Amino acid sequence: MERLSGLDASFLGLETPTAHMHVLGVAVVDPESAPGGFGIEQVRALVRARLPVLPAFRRRLVPVPLGVHAPLWVDDPHFDLDFHLRRAAVPQPGGERELTELIADIAGRPLDRAKPLWEMWFVEGLGGGRVAIVAKVHHAAIDGVAGVDILASLFDLAPDAPLARDSGPAPAGAERERVPSDLELLARGVLSLVRQPFLFARNLGRLASTGVRVVSRIVGEPLRVASPLSAPKLTMNGVIGPRRTVAFARVPLADIKAIKNRFDVTVNDVVLALTAGALRVYLDGRDELPDHPLVAAVPTAVPTAEPGRGTGNHVSAMLDLLDVQVADPVERLRAIRRSAAGAKRVHAEFGGETLGEWAELAAPFWFGRAMRLFSSLRLAERFGPVINLVVSNVPGPPFPLYLAGARLESITPLGPVFDGCGLNVTVISYLDSVHVGFLACRDLVPDLDELAAAVPVALAELVAASDSLSPTTSRSRGRRTA
Repeated sequence: MERLSGLDASFLGLETPTAHMHVLGVAVVDPESAPGGFGIEQVRALVRARLPVLPAFRRRLVPVPLGVHAPLWVDDPHFDLDFHLRRAAVPQPGGERELTELIADIAGRPLDRAKPLWEMWFVEGLGGGRVAIVAKVHHAAIDGVAGVDILASLFDLAPDAPLARDSGPAPAGAERERVPSDLELLARGVLSLVRQPFLFARNLGRLASTGVRVVSRIVGEPLRVASPLSAPKLTMNGVIGPRRTVAFARVPLADIKAIKNRFDVTVNDVVLALTAGALRVYLDGRDELPDHPLVAAVPTAVPTAEPGRGTGNHVSAMLDLLDVQVADPVERLRAIRRSAAGAKRVHAEFGGETLGEWAELAAPFWFGRAMRLFSSLRLAERFGPVINLVVSNVPGPPFPLYLAGARLESITPLGPVFDGCGLNVTVISYLDSVHVGFLACRDLVPDLDELAAAVPVALAELVAASDSLSPTTSRSRGRRTA
């Protein structure tokens, strides 16, 4: 039994009938390498064997009466794997469009909160006999890094790996847990409220002193950071509907690294520059290109002293500027680099734990109702957006992986959207490629495939600019940056 952190519970509170707070991972595999054949039965046997090392797959929510405190995770005594493992097919021979249309439909449906908060879809009909595995997990249970941990738990380094793994000590819930009564849950929740004024005063004091230091640093140093409410208002920043649209892009990892080394920046800087370049092409085509930068929320992992990350969210977020208004790709990259450096300095001053500490003060009851009020009053349309989009970058494995013997060809993550932020861009590397997943509200971004198609165009611009620079006019290609 484990209580959700305030940050984990906030993803439950953010959820509305149109905003679904789950994340998805789309794995396309080639069954040819599976030694004993590959089908849904093999995947079912694999997941069943790996359940001891997948706590997020076994647990369900137990809410606290009146929502005065965060819910508990408990092992579901009525767990039914067949409820979570589902089968679908696209018209043969299915291509990317057919697959993304199915994924968009899956993404647009909420998870059942009475069950463990995940689904896994076995999708057949793809060209070449390939199969897609679409995993959907609530954000209250995992963040990006925990998602990679789940990837590591389900995938193997060889096609003939054994199904079961040594899970070490018996997981929590190996013996049936006693779920506290409603009265016990309510009493514990009320007791926690007694601490709230003290926590609020402590956090407010920290925030005030940190804010003074940050303002002094911004004034005294040439930091380039996003200002509050400076994000331009775009079509994608309206009130979202329940329907989703999905698109993919894929670019060579070698080109990303070459640009990184040539311009002495980080891989994340290049990812942000690619996103900005693609958005410039896309917004220009819609006659929406603003004259100042977009503001992107960039989730970042927060180190934890716990042995193993477990599940849940250990993240904070930085606000980075994406200079879509800059025509020159090199100037755009360098401007984004300065913004990212400034965002890191500000984030270091505030501390990665700040977001989680403030989330602990938000009772789920009030937080959820505040989000529903925000949505019903359409405040995202009445005021300027705080951010324009979310951009996540998660490093993936550089070696081949196998699922029940089938070789993994590609892995693409997808993140959620919410009122005021109708576009999410999530990036992961695998082998020699970088995979970009786009998920958006269909009502706000109906032509998402055009944005995905602009990613290779943005990369080609940077590659051409890199090739045009002589070694004497660029920084050392061998210098490595973090």
